[in-house]
Amino acid sequence: MTHPTTVEVDWTACQSHGLCAELLPDHITLDEWGYPQLPETPLPPTTLPRAHKATRACPTLALKLRPGQPT
Repeated sequence: MTHPTTVEVDWTACQSHGLCAELLPDHITLDEWGYPQLPETPLPPTTLPRAHKATRACPTLALKLRPGQPT
């Protein structure tokens, strides 16, 4: 069983620092104002260590990982 994980943003906390896109450039891009644009698909398991690092590094702790339901 796998538990697909997705990335979420607490939009009230995000201040568009852009660090998430620097740490996960293959999954997060920035819009024209510097806010993250997130994929709607689960993260590949090989990306999870970098995704955990990105959530810990967010200056406002706005980036969250959400484990999915077992498949």
